[in-house]
Amino acid sequence: MPSPRALACLATLTLVAAACRSGESMTQKTHDNSLLAEWTGPYGGVPAFDAVRLEELKPALELAMKEHLAEIDAIAKNQEPPTFENTIVAMERAGHDLDRAQTYYGIWSNNLSSEEFREIQQEMAPKLAEYSSKITQNKALFARIKAVHEGDKSGLDAEQKRLVWLRYTQFAKNGATLAGKKRERYAAINKRLAELHTTFGNNVLADEEGYVLYLAKGQLSGLPSSFVQAAAAAATERDRDGEYAVTNTRSSMDPFLTFSDERDLREKVWRTYYSRGDNKDEHDNNAVIAEILQLRHERVQLLGFENYAQWQLEDRMAKTPEQALGLLEAVWPAALARVEEEVADMQAVADEDGAGITIAPWDYRYYAEKVRKAKYDLDSDEVKQYLQLDKLREAMFFVAGELFRFEFEAIPEGTVPVFHEDVRVWEVKNRDSGKHVGLWYLDPFARRGKRSGAWATMYRVHETFDGKKTVLASNNSNFIEGEPGEPVLISWDDAQTLFHEFGHALHFLSANITYPGLDGGVRDYTEFQSQLLERWLPTDEVIDGYLVHVETGKPIPAELVRKIKKAATFNQGFSTAEYLASALMDMRYHMTDPTGIDPVEFERTTLAELNMPDEIVMRHRSPHFAHVFSGEGYSTGYYGYMWADVLTSDAAEAFEEAPGGFYDRNLARKLVENLFAVRNAVDPQEAYRAFRGRDAAIEALMRDRGFPIPAGAKH
Repeated sequence: MPSPRALACLATLTLVAAACRSGESMTQKTHDNSLLAEWTGPYGGVPAFDAVRLEELKPALELAMKEHLAEIDAIAKNQEPPTFENTIVAMERAGHDLDRAQTYYGIWSNNLSSEEFREIQQEMAPKLAEYSSKITQNKALFARIKAVHEGDKSGLDAEQKRLVWLRYTQFAKNGATLAGKKRERYAAINKRLAELHTTFGNNVLADEEGYVLYLAKGQLSGLPSSFVQAAAAAATERDRDGEYAVTNTRSSMDPFLTFSDERDLREKVWRTYYSRGDNKDEHDNNAVIAEILQLRHERVQLLGFENYAQWQLEDRMAKTPEQALGLLEAVWPAALARVEEEVADMQAVADEDGAGITIAPWDYRYYAEKVRKAKYDLDSDEVKQYLQLDKLREAMFFVAGELFRFEFEAIPEGTVPVFHEDVRVWEVKNRDSGKHVGLWYLDPFARRGKRSGAWATMYRVHETFDGKKTVLASNNSNFIEGEPGEPVLISWDDAQTLFHEFGHALHFLSANITYPGLDGGVRDYTEFQSQLLERWLPTDEVIDGYLVHVETGKPIPAELVRKIKKAATFNQGFSTAEYLASALMDMRYHMTDPTGIDPVEFERTTLAELNMPDEIVMRHRSPHFAHVFSGEGYSTGYYGYMWADVLTSDAAEAFEEAPGGFYDRNLARKLVENLFAVRNAVDPQEAYRAFRGRDAAIEALMRDRGFPIPAGAKH
């Protein structure tokens, strides 16, 4: 399973503004504030990352919200009968200034956070929520949307009908039907939740930045040279020359726990990482979680729903929390059984070594690596010597060319503004026509102020209804940069995540839609396209062409490739169980009455009921489960990775069966046209059936993981 994955937009999203785009506003305006200025320059205009200043952010957001509310008010008060053009399309044209300001807001929030920004964020988050509520609770506006939705739509094409349905559903689901005290309370809850989500995320970031383990030279036993070099560079960056820094992020924690021979240090790093947001100090998130859950529950009850999960899944592929829970619970027993086997194998190795220990959570990765070497003769550090970040990026470009007919051309430094010197930019063109498709930004390295994990986002979406606007897509990672000029080596898991996030970018770049409001996605579907792209990493074309030794330049040996493929289902118990535990916890939190809930006790009790193995923990423990508690994009939605993985496994088998395999030209064209280009202009269920000719089933997923297929299991 991948690391934290991305929302389609970085900033606080409004429900009606077509976020992440740039263009002409309904009324041409001139601004002194650089965050609101029209994007100029090449490629249809680009964000002025080199010109904006943080002190302009608050006034930019306040002015842009005011202007957008005025635009919305004008639409609502239109005396002409409501039509698709004067209501739905008019809304698509509104809010451009705020979209631009939110693009910069997102960069400061995710890539360049600072104490100064967090103060602004804490103040502006509730204001943005309040502004959003003013739109969704605009009675006159909703009346017009409802009239279009319920009126004669015979003159609209399928894409336009989908947009009308999405707009109506968004408003109805978010309080537009409420009146009086209920309407006021709904808005107040949204405002408070925005504050709490921001607090939660900032608390996690504070713990990631505030806890760094510094090692001396004698404490490096077992660690690969690439990690040691990166840790030395991280220490130097923090003015600790001569020491080695293990930062409190997954990209640092994971390899340390895998290779360090120092068990006491492994335990220290493990406890520090899994205690983020749970240190009983000013950054503790448990009280924040309790209030978030209570407010979410109260809010959906105002709308007549039994619980938050029921409300959240109503318009997703799963439709009901019971459906989503059914999938998770169907896989859970197989994951637990595999964990038991893995622990037994690891304990045997530990006993043989005379370690005199019982496998604990901080031992799992370390002894799993020993088992991998013993059972498959596969050394993950040996594999890493063939996984150079730059070469893998070239491999992704190759795959994009073969499947999507895209080619990537590096843009000379200084041509396009960037927000940090690490960021590079490529122009994306159609290989066959030579036409410009968009830009791709890459921000690959970890640094202070950048949130952990990996994600994809857009600065501008594809649209054509007021002239074509091309995509500005971005991938962001947290690889540890080594010495200047030295190649960056990453693990096989990190390489999969790299391909995964690039899949999101290709989904953005492939868009062929008219309206920006159709560029979103259904949460339990949007991970499918990105998870599918991971399947191209182990293809022969990528392995033979791009995996070369960092020192000798020689291709990866066929025997090592054979070992990698043979070990494909290795450690699936761990990776599946740690993910499923988080997904099941997310569902349980939001299917219960949270009155008086104690998150610490709820987590402990729920895991006990699930028979969670003592040797592993949830991938994201509650106090740092940012997917669920720093916003609402993935709340009661973390199951979506598994839901999408069923689609992924099923689609991968289609390529395995195709005449040209994973590079079959006809199937690739069908994939792009039906599952990438349409974005949210087509119902996901219909889109998948158009590609595969049927619905996906769980059997392919279980085969992928080497698990037994549960009797009667259905997706």
